[in-house]
Amino acid sequence: MPPTDPFALFAEWMALAQASEINDPDAMALATATPDGRPTVRMVLMRRHGPNGFGFFTNLDSRKGQEIAANPWGALCIHWKSLRKQVRAEGRLVQVSDADADDYFASRSRNSQIGSHASDQSRPLDSRDTFVRRVEEAQARFADGDVPRPERWSGFRLVPDRIEFWEDVEFRLHHRRLFERRDDGSWTEGLLYP
Repeated sequence: MPPTDPFALFAEWMALAQASEINDPDAMALATATPDGRPTVRMVLMRRHGPNGFGFFTNLDSRKGQEIAANPWGALCIHWKSLRKQVRAEGRLVQVSDADADDYFASRSRNSQIGSHASDQSRPLDSRDTFVRRVEEAQARFADGDVPRPERWSGFRLVPDRIEFWEDVEFRLHHRRLFERRDDGSWTEGLLYP
């Protein structure tokens, strides 16, 4: 019998994806919106998951960071084509603690850490040479020690109030399970027509 806790079910599916997906089993499409409701979507890497939600990290001054600051509601979609499974979630986007951001930043490769200092994410860039020069400058600045987390670099958790699990079934007779969060934090569960 499948789990009735959506995060336990997600953990099962994620373990399957980590065992079988060739590239980035943690890649997810993240949708945010401008203050006037115009949606945008991009691929990000999910770096945390569990009862607290689905976490990712970014520059707070990036387009997504600014949109989240103005409109803290979002949605995500994770599709594992090889598994013929998909998870969609909707909810509030909440900034992670400084300790969580520090912890994740410290786990990144040094080159990724350097890139976080060199990039004004989502801002116009006059040439690739400018970015390469900024990377070299950051490498020189931090040559003798650890690379600290930039002040404007953090993360968010999408705290879902709705999670849908979709499984591909022949002849488009798909199986869809919907979990919705009650006010007390517990979950209701039901099925949706394909």
